[in-house]
Amino acid sequence: MDNYPDTAATSLARLRRGLGIQPGEGGAVIAGFLFFFCLFASYFMLRPVRETAGIAGGVKNLQWLFTATFVVMLAAIPVYGACCAWLPRRRFVPWVYAFFIANLLAFAFATRAEPDNVWLARVFYVWLSVFNLFVVSVAWSLMADVFRPEQARRLFALLAAGASAGGLAGPVLGGWLVTRIGLTGLMLLSAALLAATLPGVGWLFGWRRRAGAGIAVAGDAQSTASAAQDPAHPVGGGLLAGLALLARSRYLLGISLFVVLLATASTFLYFEQARLVAEAFPERARQTQVFSALDATVQAFTIVIQLFFAGRVARRYGVTALLTAVPLIVAAGFLVLALLPTFGVLAGAMILRRVGEYALLRPGREMLFTVVDPETKYKAKNVIDTAVYRAGDAVSAWVKTGIDALSGHPATVALAGAALALVWAVLGWWLGRQHEGQLGPQDASTLQARAAGDTTA
Repeated sequence: MDNYPDTAATSLARLRRGLGIQPGEGGAVIAGFLFFFCLFASYFMLRPVRETAGIAGGVKNLQWLFTATFVVMLAAIPVYGACCAWLPRRRFVPWVYAFFIANLLAFAFATRAEPDNVWLARVFYVWLSVFNLFVVSVAWSLMADVFRPEQARRLFALLAAGASAGGLAGPVLGGWLVTRIGLTGLMLLSAALLAATLPGVGWLFGWRRRAGAGIAVAGDAQSTASAAQDPAHPVGGGLLAGLALLARSRYLLGISLFVVLLATASTFLYFEQARLVAEAFPERARQTQVFSALDATVQAFTIVIQLFFAGRVARRYGVTALLTAVPLIVAAGFLVLALLPTFGVLAGAMILRRVGEYALLRPGREMLFTVVDPETKYKAKNVIDTAVYRAGDAVSAWVKTGIDALSGHPATVALAGAALALVWAVLGWWLGRQHEGQLGPQDASTLQARAAGDTTA
């Protein structure tokens, strides 16, 4: 009996070491995990509804919805830039989320009044596409602001596991509750989950000052500069500073092209998914269930990889491995799809692509921003995550439509996707090498020591 406390403490210490968590970081990991859980449960609860809304508006009209989303993104950038420039980061992040909570409440009441309105469904599709990118981009800007680069490599996969857990709970709850509380009820529950993220923002910024990026590390100029950027002060800069920062940096332009290629691969597969689901499952309720099942499967696989695999790869082989593995997997998936263009093969390719993106690519991509200044983290990053991403969506949607019109065979799109994915892999390798070159000496030496000697972590 007397040995039980020691045994429990030893087991907890082993678990912490296995997950790469150092003393003093446990609270931040829990807070970040819960933050992402609530955020992604809120979004993924409504994602199947968005897909159904897209089909309701006509599969042949999807490229117009993608274009409308891009236009809304462009219009939102100056407003976002103004808020980011004038509001302290501790207040700016909660205000962004409060804005989208108010939007959700408005959609809930509008949907209750007009449940079968096709134009309302189209507006909701565009809005949720904008909502998704903005809230997720701001969330990862927060994490890149709170954690140092060395901490990010160890912990971002764990934080992303919170996103996957929420992404698993969201569609499961949505699929189960949609027949009980209806779409209005789902929107209200989604708003409540989004509101639950707000307390974590202040806590994480407080931890940043005590043990995160707000602590200057001796001999590391990057950490010292980060510590000097107090979240109690606005980021500053102009309304379109994000675009200017992007245009002046090869590193940021490389990330932008990486995101465009990611969006292209996703869009090609997404359009094929919409076409095949519409053919195989004509009823809207059944379509929502299929999309919910796909989302749940993706998140279940993703969370296992994030907890037990992604962090080890990042600590052992670096960001470069995360950014190149997924494009190579996607290229292979496109080649198989070219040979067997069936719903089963497509579902497998979609699952592999999304699992790879969420478990490996997303943490790796967000690590790229831990070595830049706060204005770049919040402004240039947001431009990349929203406008650049949706520009890639819109352009690739029309390219896909054009290829279909010219060839009429799904294999042509699949082969084009495979070729682009190989270019994507090469760019991922380049970005990983650039990131390693920008690490401060303290972070670089710590990471090298871990890669050489910490094979269990």
